[in-house]
Amino acid sequence: MKTLFVVGALCAGLFLALSSPFNQSARASDYPVIVAAGDIACTAGDMTAPCQDQETAALLAGADRVLPLGDNQYEAGALSDYLNSYDLSWGQYRSSTSPVPGNHEYKTPDAAGYFDYFNGVGAQSGPAGNRDEGYYSYDVGTWHLIALNANCGVNGVFGGCSQLSPQMIWLASDLATHPATCTLAYWHQPRFSSMHTNTPMDAAWRLLYDNGADVVLNGHQHNYERFASMAPNGTQDDLGLREFIVGTGGSSLSSYAQTYSTSRVEDASSFGVLKMTLYPQKYDWQFVPAGTGTFSDSGTARCH
Repeated sequence: MKTLFVVGALCAGLFLALSSPFNQSARASDYPVIVAAGDIACTAGDMTAPCQDQETAALLAGADRVLPLGDNQYEAGALSDYLNSYDLSWGQYRSSTSPVPGNHEYKTPDAAGYFDYFNGVGAQSGPAGNRDEGYYSYDVGTWHLIALNANCGVNGVFGGCSQLSPQMIWLASDLATHPATCTLAYWHQPRFSSMHTNTPMDAAWRLLYDNGADVVLNGHQHNYERFASMAPNGTQDDLGLREFIVGTGGSSLSSYAQTYSTSRVEDASSFGVLKMTLYPQKYDWQFVPAGTGTFSDSGTARCH
């Protein structure tokens, strides 16, 4: 009887250990997965570009949330092109998509094609946020996700991106009212990269840093780059934000001219997507190559 009791207790303990939320590697399928990339679909009928949006779209199946990181449809984000190109690839997952606009979307005045496609023709608001804003937030599992509009010029988001802009006032309020253990923000033009920096998003980075956010996802550069966690001035800081640039959604690829000091991994050889599993206190990342691509990158990190 004593032996049976011990064996039973061990089995019960093993079951509890496996079912514990802290045993995350053993039950990864219990946690939400997001998939992200930007710079995606070529102009409908354009046979000159080596577009691989169909190949990257094949990697989206099973994701709980799809994050297009801007420049989702070339060249100007017209609704007709969205319907004839993007819709045939990434558009298969529109019901689970939470997008941000890129600079190419705003080549159509007020990014009308982008908002018409994701919100509905003429609709003021919807899955892509309000037409004059393009920013919003939501939760995925225990994580808080924030979609921002980095098109800060006169033809982009109303009010720009400065510290006192409507977007940054909204962001400060959103962070204060959503004190999640893990927070991820995403927008199109990266604050830091090995190609150039986007200083108008400095206020956003500082607000996210001051409120303990963990991850930033961007597109714009047609390549993949992963950084160390960074402070607002771009120096390494273990309590800072880790940035991923994933401009590998299918339109084209471009190489680097230099390497930023906190860059840890970079590649311009493979189209693909970034897959992230969102645990209650950490995240796994994996760059998954599309088509004949061979580059990969993966790792895990804890939230602050």
